[in-house]
Amino acid sequence: MKKIELDLVALSHAIAQNQSFAIILGEKNGPRRIPIVIGTVEAQAIALALEKMTPARPLTHDLLKNVCTEFDIELQEVIINNLIEGIFYARLVCSRQGEVVEIDSRTSDAIALAVRFGCPIFTYEFIMDQVGIVFEDPSSKANIQTVDKNTEVSRHTTEQLQTMMQEALEQEDYEKAARLRDEINKRR
Repeated sequence: MKKIELDLVALSHAIAQNQSFAIILGEKNGPRRIPIVIGTVEAQAIALALEKMTPARPLTHDLLKNVCTEFDIELQEVIINNLIEGIFYARLVCSRQGEVVEIDSRTSDAIALAVRFGCPIFTYEFIMDQVGIVFEDPSSKANIQTVDKNTEVSRHTTEQLQTMMQEALEQEDYEKAARLRDEINKRR
């Protein structure tokens, strides 16, 4: 499968969910974006690394990076390799002395490590097809269109979108909930 490289575009508070954040990954040379809902701890870990802030004591992701560095393990890339029932799955592709090993990881932890190691993040086309959001004008968030064929949001009222978002949250379909939340916010 062909990999699609992603950039970390944004990290924001998820309005619909208490104590949750959304990370937005964007197709490196394209208009599509992937929203991923993450927890507060993971958002803090990513934000600290993005801001190049060093806490007084190492956080878990910093500790793991330090261990890898000490044992000459390099994180080459992160691959968001699957999406099952609204849950993203990721793999850490690591190398040591020429040997390459893939390690299962929560996506938020994988991204936190990718930021610390400065390594690329990839996904596959089938994931972009399922949850990608297309920006007609990449400089404007006001032109969001969902790629998901099951959710034609433009024909629904804001109240209907809020109901749909609540149902998506109850079904733990966080990606759909994030798309609906973005549409609601766009209309405000």
